[in-house]
Amino acid sequence: MVNEPVRRLRREQRREQILTAATEAFARSGFAATSLDDIAAQAGIARVLLYRHFDSKTDLYLAVLDRMCARLDVHVEEPVGGFTDASIDSLLEAAVESPAGFRLLFQHALREPEFKERIEKFRADITAAAYLQIAAIVTDEALARWAAQLAPVVAIEAINAWLDAGQPDPIHVGGRVRQAVMGVIGAAVADQVDCSLPDLAGQQS
Repeated sequence: MVNEPVRRLRREQRREQILTAATEAFARSGFAATSLDDIAAQAGIARVLLYRHFDSKTDLYLAVLDRMCARLDVHVEEPVGGFTDASIDSLLEAAVESPAGFRLLFQHALREPEFKERIEKFRADITAAAYLQIAAIVTDEALARWAAQLAPVVAIEAINAWLDAGQPDPIHVGGRVRQAVMGVIGAAVADQVDCSLPDLAGQQS
């Protein structure tokens, strides 16, 4: 079998092709378990071409993270008014635009000691924004901080779970994510918090 020659692309196009392939490969296996050979295979190019654009795997990983952070910056405005409906809609737009990039940022990169700092900064910013909003509703400061810490995590994990489930009911997903976040705020303001989950085993017996 004769291998097809690698199509010549302009430097910017080739770099974008490599970044897209690397995003998919890193999101699938994480930084440590992904080799440059894996990325080259994903891109359909020879490994030597990677070194014409990136000095190392670390350099490439950082470029992938920077690319996704730039996409988030485009969609998610500075959270001045709190963690709002627009914040959730913007996170969803970024996730739909690059599901692999979203997973990479909020699943893999947080577990990579070398790279988690930049993601933690983003989460700290939206947590602070959420606190400004939630503190106006939740009078107990400790509970307000608890809810502010949890609400963005719930939103991000809800979006990740939605991506993993195949993006069902995309028209209403924003409302479903907001409902999950409101569940956190509702738990913080509720006077009665005793709650039992449905006992499905008991219903089936």
